Amino acid sequence: MHFHITPMKIYSDFSLKNHNTFGLDVKCSRFIAIEDETEVPEAIHQLSDQPFYVLGGGSNVLFTKDFEGTIVHMQTSGIAVVEENDLSVKVVAAAGESWENFVNYCVTHGFYGVENLIGIPGLVGSCPVQNIGAYGAEVKDVIDSVEGFYIADGQPFVMSNADCHFGYRNSIFKNELKNRCLITNVVFRLSKEEKYNLSYRALSEKLQDEPLSLKKVADTVSAIRKSKLPDVHELGSAGSFFKNPVVSQTTLDTLLQRFPDLVHYPANGGVKLAAGQLIDLCQWKGHRIGQVGTYPLQALVIVNYGGATGKDVVDFYSRIQADVYQKFGVKIEPEVNIL
Repeated sequence: MHFHITPMKIYSDFSLKNHNTFGLDVKCSRFIAIEDETEVPEAIHQLSDQPFYVLGGGSNVLFTKDFEGTIVHMQTSGIAVVEENDLSVKVVAAAGESWENFVNYCVTHGFYGVENLIGIPGLVGSCPVQNIGAYGAEVKDVIDSVEGFYIADGQPFVMSNADCHFGYRNSIFKNELKNRCLITNVVFRLSKEEKYNLSYRALSEKLQDEPLSLKKVADTVSAIRKSKLPDVHELGSAGSFFKNPVVSQTTLDTLLQRFPDLVHYPANGGVKLAAGQLIDLCQWKGHRIGQVGTYPLQALVIVNYGGATGKDVVDFYSRIQADVYQKFGVKIEPEVNIL
């Protein structure tokens, strides 16, 4: 018989209000909090017979109703250097570690590569799932490998960057392995050489005459974020609600005849449009219906002004989607996971 020194924390009929950044008042049938990686096999054993969802910081999910099943929440922590030379360093971070903590750790230690991603809410374990990105950077460019367990048989895995099939806001964890594994650690390879990604225009403009440092870049990114995005502690939201749509060059050429000012940039296999601009051109920026609205400073963000339900948010985003499609013939898809 084996005994855990600290029994795994399992709660019934648990409120998720503080576990989703929209601040929606929903419950789950059962909530498992994993505080130590050694608890993972037992947690997986508990999942055999009912629906479950692995929840990170809850900053990328929209609950439309109570979740009839088990929510697994990683609450592990720890960041450590596992290998380094003069040019680069490998750092492992626990899935339950806050992304903000991890970025601050890297900035403080002079490790380059994640400073443009500062301020993204959520946990380290969620970053590969979504291949989070912002201000010209994507996390796939610094992930070395992802560690975890398969839920079907409890076997551990280590997946290399190539195995993760990263794409724009996409990975194997959203497709073939969706709800089939539990990520426990992410290993990053970061640079110790001074180099910055200033490909994002607003960022390069703000920094053009400044002496650069990691802290300077991180602070500037934070300032730009704050000028566009609400603080989820003050106003419920899930950050950018929609993905930027990718269209063909032909579609773009046709659209530019009618809308010459459309923002566009090259993307894998096509051209990416700015969803925020499309929504804005449909007059939805700052629009509010009841307790749901688009954020006045950034049309991509849908906010809960207090007391909105998941259904209210779905009705709202569906109307935006329909308007954008009607005006541009382009379908914008949610970036947020809808449950």
